[in-house]
Amino acid sequence: MNKILFVLLSLISISVFAQKKKKQDRAEINSALSIPLNADNWLFPQGKVAFMEVDSRPAMKISANGVQAVLKNMEFANGTIEFDMIPSDPYFATVYFRWQNPKENECFYLRTDQNRDSTVTDAVQYAPSVTGVNLWDLLGHFQGNAYFWKDGWNHVKLVVSGLQMRAYVNNMMRPVVEIPRLEGNTSKGAIAFEGECVVSNLVVKAGQTENLSPLAGVDLTDHDPRYIRSWYVSKPVETPKGIDFSAEFLPKPGESWEPINSERMGLINLTRKFGGHEGKRKIVWLKVTVESKIEQKKKIALGFSDEVWVFLNGRHLYVDKNLYGSPIMKQPVGRLSLENSSFEIPFKQGKNEILIGVANSFFGWGIVARLENMGGVSILK
Repeated sequence: MNKILFVLLSLISISVFAQKKKKQDRAEINSALSIPLNADNWLFPQGKVAFMEVDSRPAMKISANGVQAVLKNMEFANGTIEFDMIPSDPYFATVYFRWQNPKENECFYLRTDQNRDSTVTDAVQYAPSVTGVNLWDLLGHFQGNAYFWKDGWNHVKLVVSGLQMRAYVNNMMRPVVEIPRLEGNTSKGAIAFEGECVVSNLVVKAGQTENLSPLAGVDLTDHDPRYIRSWYVSKPVETPKGIDFSAEFLPKPGESWEPINSERMGLINLTRKFGGHEGKRKIVWLKVTVESKIEQKKKIALGFSDEVWVFLNGRHLYVDKNLYGSPIMKQPVGRLSLENSSFEIPFKQGKNEILIGVANSFFGWGIVARLENMGGVSILK
């Protein structure tokens, strides 16, 4: 009888504890924390960030481009970040989340030179930093239009849930960007701001994700067989200064090759594998074998950053450059995209080796390749 009573009391205790825990979790999820904008709460370079009243409201003012103010003693994973901002920077006004350090973080920013123009396609962008490289030039599809003021207050809201995010600027009924899969390496971290701006009314709602699924959204290219998703990659080598290309750069017999597979949207992300350029121009080689049932020509769309040299069966086929800020940069505005280039590949009957050299000296690097159709060809792995 005592054993039965003990079991019953234990079950009651467990039930009471579970109910208390559920109420506590619900209270935490429903809490909205107003973040004090004072010097004790933030990490920042001395003399670059001030705390004051602006328009009769407490505010934080960052007075230099490229300067970061990082919120202390808060680890953000999922929830809502809301704030008001005057983005006076001449270039970018940025909010970071899941910030581990300057090399690894998630990032959303306003391109401030695009203010008051609702027709531009790149007024705002999501672009994580991975291995110290901001991937803005590889993820141009994560940008959108927005109407905002450089000299007045704007309301910004980020909703972060697992692998997804929605961002709003002024219009809280329509997101300016919706990210089906966050591409950073971090799952939690600090909140930070960067660029000349004034921030006020910062509120963090931990766990409040407005029913946004934490699972990755669909990649509409998943069911498109035209993308070449599996390659072999060589190790990157630094190119000598003043030499654009040389046959000496070609892979040598006995070269070491590793398999590399595409990420979403068919992207072969060399930045995630090899890191950035670190001020040096590097080249790496990608190769794939395509078997053709007949001799035929097929068009290929190739997106790339920054430079490519294409060889087919050992013979030079195509060369191109997508150098941001130069007259020869590709549309859209120097970013990697299938819009960058297209050309014909004259396949012979049987096995064909496509070899692509990719060089980089600026931000992210990689390729995306898509054949016009798969009639009579197959990718060998």
